[in-house]
Amino acid sequence: MLKVDKEPSQAAPASARAITADMSRDGPGEINVPIAIEGMVIHPGDLVMGDDDGVVCVRFDDTEHVYAATKAKHEAETRQMENMLAGHNDRAWVDVALKKIKCKFPT
Repeated sequence: MLKVDKEPSQAAPASARAITADMSRDGPGEINVPIAIEGMVIHPGDLVMGDDDGVVCVRFDDTEHVYAATKAKHEAETRQMENMLAGHNDRAWVDVALKKIKCKFPT
């Protein structure tokens, strides 16, 4: 679990010291079984991350693929931001994409 209030570089890791199965309702709970929260099924070992926008759960077997895709996206957005700050932001591809789907431009 990681709590980020402002900048990811300022984040402090947080973790649970223990696991306690809920025994307050209908008897003892269970450990290492799937759970469902708001329709999202979470299996033991899944990666769960959240921020102010929401929560995402990644199956353990998919974490390497998701990490690689996330890293590539972050690197592309970092390059784009660097280009924008340097005044070299070529957005011509947007016009090409809009014309391809026959988007009408205001005259």
